[in-house]
Amino acid sequence: MKIYQVKEIFYTLQGEGTWTGRPAVFCRFAGCNLWSGRESHRATAICRFCDTDFVGVDGSGGGPFTTPEALADAIANHWPMPVPHARPYVVCTGGEPLLQLDRPLIAALHARGFEVAVETNGTLAAPFGLDWICVSPKAAAPLRLTWGDELKLVYPQREPEAQPERFVNLAFRHFFLQPLDNPEREAHTQATLAYCLAHPPWRLSLQTHKLLGIA
Repeated sequence: MKIYQVKEIFYTLQGEGTWTGRPAVFCRFAGCNLWSGRESHRATAICRFCDTDFVGVDGSGGGPFTTPEALADAIANHWPMPVPHARPYVVCTGGEPLLQLDRPLIAALHARGFEVAVETNGTLAAPFGLDWICVSPKAAAPLRLTWGDELKLVYPQREPEAQPERFVNLAFRHFFLQPLDNPEREAHTQATLAYCLAHPPWRLSLQTHKLLGIA
């Protein structure tokens, strides 16, 4: 029997990318295939700049869920129903959500009226039925999901595999650069802004939830 391991479920505004400012339920799955989530392993991880706690199932709304219907109900309970003229929206994130997100869960969420989005590192195939696919590639990881709605690249990264020109011809509708958030964030923001101005296919994505101090 499959058990969905969920770190947390919460209702907030989407802070990044195309849908910045849109109300959404976030379902953060536990676990990732590029980093254990433990600080002692960060230096040797494939992805070293993650700023998210996705270890365990002890977050608000989190837990093990034994059926897709149970998890879909838990997600639906966070949406302020009923809301006329607003389709419920869920963002499946992590960690790496495609380790767990599957067609039965997508179907259960659709049955409850949700539009289903995923934010993934692109190393795994996407299940059928997703309404929005956002891929955030990581330099040293194989990119297997080379199509979708939105590609969001953290910038700048030193590795040649993580340069924007590697991705701009892939089959995505939107291309975003997002400043690397570390002690040099201001310099990274200026570098990202300059790159977008010089390369118009790319748009600037800011982590507005951090600027606003919300989840």
